[in-house]
Amino acid sequence: MGQRIGTANINDYYQLWQTFKDNFAKSTPIDLNETEADKRKRIKRLEANHEEWFKYYYPHYCTAEPAIFQIRATKRFLQNPEWFEVRAWSRELAKTARAMMEVTYLAMTGAIQNVLLVSNSGDNAERLLLPIKSFFEANNRLINDYGVQEKLGTWTSKEFTTRKGCAFRALGWGESPRGTRKDNVRPDCIIIDDIDTDVECRNEDIMNNKVNWIEQALILTRSISEPTRILVNGNIIHNNCAVKRLGLKADKFEVINIRDKDGNSTWPEKNTEKAIDRVLSTISYESAQKEYYNNPMDGSNTFRDMKFGTVPSLKSCEVIIYADPATSNKDVSQGSYKAVGVIAQKEFDFFIPKFFLDTMSNAKFVDAMFDCYLFCLSKGIDAQVYIENNTLQDPFYEQVLLPLIYVKAREYKVFLPITPDTRSKPEKYSRIEGTLEPIHRLGHLILNAKEEKNQHFARLKAQFENFARNQKRMDGPDCIEGGVYLLKNKEMVKAIGMGTSIPRTNNKRF
Repeated sequence: MGQRIGTANINDYYQLWQTFKDNFAKSTPIDLNETEADKRKRIKRLEANHEEWFKYYYPHYCTAEPAIFQIRATKRFLQNPEWFEVRAWSRELAKTARAMMEVTYLAMTGAIQNVLLVSNSGDNAERLLLPIKSFFEANNRLINDYGVQEKLGTWTSKEFTTRKGCAFRALGWGESPRGTRKDNVRPDCIIIDDIDTDVECRNEDIMNNKVNWIEQALILTRSISEPTRILVNGNIIHNNCAVKRLGLKADKFEVINIRDKDGNSTWPEKNTEKAIDRVLSTISYESAQKEYYNNPMDGSNTFRDMKFGTVPSLKSCEVIIYADPATSNKDVSQGSYKAVGVIAQKEFDFFIPKFFLDTMSNAKFVDAMFDCYLFCLSKGIDAQVYIENNTLQDPFYEQVLLPLIYVKAREYKVFLPITPDTRSKPEKYSRIEGTLEPIHRLGHLILNAKEEKNQHFARLKAQFENFARNQKRMDGPDCIEGGVYLLKNKEMVKAIGMGTSIPRTNNKRF
């Protein structure tokens, strides 16, 4: 067995180091016929345009044109010597690679002299420093333009100083950052990358210690009188994670997901819609939310262990259909999900035999309502359809959904008996908890066991079991609360009315 660096096998480290060096060497050919004057002119041009500098010295990293948010973030970081930024960027948005390009550009242009690269452990910090170290050692273009950067003496996996005069040091959280001066220069650039782990985030004491260490030990290595750049890279993997807590104190806290609020790829030059769909189809809903949408579903005790069971004959139940629209017309979105469900009550039990929960277009949402209605008809039940229609949604309902419903009615050859739910609803979290928690706790809220593997029911279960006041996703529980409320208060609903249903023939068919 080989020697070890911390917990990392030195042989594995050597192989990774050799790979980085080989990649840099192979990808950076130089023009041997270029004159010295032309070279100086080219270097000056590249240094004046950092994006072109990145493309020239990192050709195997810059395989796609940068996204607008990446270009803007780099400008902020490079143009502000005194700056604190937190980038909560999704996986596959190149936050680590871009930070590497930014910090080496600053180092080679003389803008910074002392860099600390910090991660969740010393080993991980060394792993993140490795491609930077390899860049200085084996990049033919860099060596041709700026000279050999490797110096005799302290040139290790943990720390080194380039001939250009910039020092780099890898540091795991909790390690002492003391002694990080370079001559009389305190750290003027601190990069914190991959600082959170799932296990540590679940321990509040550890997280308090970690954030305190960053604020009281790490950041305070800087000089008060000299400017310092601080950059934190990571995902919001937990509501108690350091990335989120540090973001609240930063000059800029930028949250970028794999898709934007309109459901489009935030970096289409690299991540196509088809590729995103493929990856998300291979992982759970919760994993996708945490890793690609900065929406950690940390779980709660309110709706733990959702119950699946056998749904009785709908003819023995009181049955309604409830629909909760979102005003987005995107099939894929980071905005609110649309939800439609069949909700049945038998004595004290409330059953969910059929449910749709997804980011969907308005047309698909209307299709889901018809699907639920036809499902009930097939069971011999003429179920009333209620749709949430508060004051904010009313123009959307009248101007967008109703025309679609009329069009779809001709396609399906059946009228949809739909009534707007115009009641004024209290705050969402308290309303859902107050209505649904007691019946769930007593075992009276039951999802259809035959649909347990259905993706819509999987999302519904995940939203219930991760229900929390600060949770972004509670559209499924919100829909069910609307239906359960109407079933529990059906006499009041009949008394006050909820609006006018769409007229229909006696047999409901054209």
